[in-house]
Amino acid sequence: MSAVLPPASLPLPAVVRPSPLAALRAWLPGVGRLLLAWPVPLAVLLLWHIAARNEWIAPQVLPSPETVAATFVDALQSGELLENLRISLWRVFAGFGVGLVGGLLLGVAMGLSPTFKDYTYPLFKAFAQVPVLGWLPLLMLLVGIDEALKIILIAKASLVPIALNTYKGIQNVPTRYIEVARVFRFSRWQLLSKVVFPAALAPIWNGVRYGFTHAWLALVVVELLASSEGLGYMIVFGRQLFQLDVVLAAVVMVGAVGFVLDKLLALIETRLLRWRRAGF
Repeated sequence: MSAVLPPASLPLPAVVRPSPLAALRAWLPGVGRLLLAWPVPLAVLLLWHIAARNEWIAPQVLPSPETVAATFVDALQSGELLENLRISLWRVFAGFGVGLVGGLLLGVAMGLSPTFKDYTYPLFKAFAQVPVLGWLPLLMLLVGIDEALKIILIAKASLVPIALNTYKGIQNVPTRYIEVARVFRFSRWQLLSKVVFPAALAPIWNGVRYGFTHAWLALVVVELLASSEGLGYMIVFGRQLFQLDVVLAAVVMVGAVGFVLDKLLALIETRLLRWRRAGF
C-alpha cells in the first residue's frame, strides 16, 4: 500500500513552540512560592537584630542573632549539639516506631471489625483526650524516669493520630469500590490489598505525618521535664544557667530538624501517592 501524502498545496501544520513570555509565566509560580517563603523569616530576623542592637530588651534575656549563631557553631564544633541531637533522634524514632505499629494495628482492627470497634472505640477516645503530660506522674511511678518513660510517652503521642486516621480512612472507603470487588469475586486478602488499603492510603499517611509531628513535640516536652540529655535538656540547662543563647541555639536545632524530617515525610508521600495524581 502506498503512503497517502498531503497535497503540495496544503501547508504542513507548524510546530507550536511556547514563547519566551509563556515559558516565563509557567516558571514564575514555582519561583514565586519559593520567594514568598523568605520575606517573613527575614523580617523577623531583622527585627530581632534591631531589637538586640538597640537593647529594647536586656541582652541577658534576648541575645543578638550573631551571639546565637556563634553559640550554635561552637556547640556544633564541640560535638555537644550533635550528641544531644543523636540522643533525641534515637528516642523519637524508637517511640514513634512503637506508636506507628500500635496505631496501625489498632486502626486497622477498628476499621475492619465493627464488633472490635464497638468494644474499644469509647475507651480509645477517652485515652486520646488525656494529654501526654497527664500521664507523666503515673508513668514516673510505674517505670521511673529512664528511657522507658520517654519511649512510652512519645509512643502514646504518635499512636492516637495514626490509629484515628487509619480507622477513618478504612471506614470511608467508597462503597462502590467494595461492590466492584465483590462483582469480580475478590478474596478477602485481594479485597484488602487491592482495594481497601490503597483507597485508604492517603488518610493513613496523613495520620503517620501527624503522628510524627506529635512525637517530635512530645520528645521536647519529655526532655524538658525528665531528662539529663537531649535537645530538650539543652534548653532546660541553658535556662537554668541563664544562657539564653544556648536556649535559642537548641530551639533553632529543634525547629530545623523537625522541618527537615517533615519535608522527608512529604517527599515519601509524594512517591507513595503519585499513582493517585496520575489517575486523576
